[in-house]
Amino acid sequence: MTTYRIRLLPQDVDFDAGEDETLLSAARRAGFILPHRCLIGACASCLCRKLSGEVNYQLAPMLTEREQAAGWILPCQAKPRSDLVLTLE
Repeated sequence: MTTYRIRLLPQDVDFDAGEDETLLSAARRAGFILPHRCLIGACASCLCRKLSGEVNYQLAPMLTEREQAAGWILPCQAKPRSDLVLTLE
């Protein structure tokens, strides 16, 4: 299994995420709790911005094309496809 390095700003938190796990699950496994509620991408409480890297979704995310183009992702559904830098700001 491929593993990627995830950096979360402005907290300067780093954790690893496997290609088959969501970013939220990987963060929780590493002891860092991201804001979340529904775990299915409907509430958007986990919404954060991807500054660099690539993610993949099993199902199309509940984000507009414009939001995705601006870097917004849903960590409860997004799986890494590269090392990532994310921000909660």
